[in-house]
Amino acid sequence: MTTLEVVAYSEASNQDNVRGMPLSHLSIEVGHFYMEDLLNGEERIRHQFQRLAPWVTAAEKTVAADRPRISTCFLIDDYFYNSTNPKEILRKLITIGDECGVPIDYIAREAGCCVADGVPLAELVAARLLPEPAPGTNGSRPPTHQSGWLCNGERSPETGTDQAMHTRPWEPPQEFGKRDHSIFLDVELWKEIEDRVDGETMIQRTWSCPFLASIWHLLRLGMLRHFGEPVAQPHRVILETDEIPETWTELPAVMQVNPRAAPFSAYRSVSILPQRYLPIENAIKLILSHLSLDEPVTGQVIERGAREGLKIPRKVIDRISHVFIEGS
Repeated sequence: MTTLEVVAYSEASNQDNVRGMPLSHLSIEVGHFYMEDLLNGEERIRHQFQRLAPWVTAAEKTVAADRPRISTCFLIDDYFYNSTNPKEILRKLITIGDECGVPIDYIAREAGCCVADGVPLAELVAARLLPEPAPGTNGSRPPTHQSGWLCNGERSPETGTDQAMHTRPWEPPQEFGKRDHSIFLDVELWKEIEDRVDGETMIQRTWSCPFLASIWHLLRLGMLRHFGEPVAQPHRVILETDEIPETWTELPAVMQVNPRAAPFSAYRSVSILPQRYLPIENAIKLILSHLSLDEPVTGQVIERGAREGLKIPRKVIDRISHVFIEGS
């Protein structure tokens, strides 16, 4: 789907033909590991779960509802590293989580943030990016949809010769909306690599971790639709009885591993992560702040929250919280 198609659908949409979905009050992301962490024994996993357990309890107490609906989730890093045994890793995570008092309701695949149930989520979200043009832009640097880079301000201009004999001095980057000083952030969303397939040149796009994680946040907040229908809906998986495939790609994008879990998506979310993920989450905030999401979906969530006595912020970045725990 092209950018024009996404915009046309959004303008033609109305709240009546956008299907609603069950929502919890809070979605709690209970940590994150790179795939190599999951392969190197159990102590690293157990240690992280033990450290974040008190924060899970604290997050649950923030829900001011008589009957709070709270679900927990975990994202598996299978996009960049997927040559592992899914059943072994899923059982390890769930077992250790239960032992540490951190039960997991849903497990999602990072590759499912790229494509889920045949829907190209990454392409759809990329088409909704609305970067801010820098003042005085002259076209020397390609726009985001071509370069795959997004920033929160005006980059330093190219130095060197300018119009034959004139040399342009270096200038610092400038953050849009800065206070006294700039905190400039430039985020790579994807990279494209040429590959030869059957004698033809093919362009392979690899999405960055921050971009896929941005989609992960949108899924947790129930903000994505494809022609009005929710995407990447959870599939129930019972490890004790179901036949688990040998490859990650054969698994659903989102797996419900607790049959009694509250809904996967929620009005608000909190992610409890080691400090090493702070730069990634900062990049995610930048990406989400430059997305044009479907207004009917936003309006539907706000209205549903109001019926429950909840004031839901219009901006998705205002519905997301983080707790960064010590260590790696």
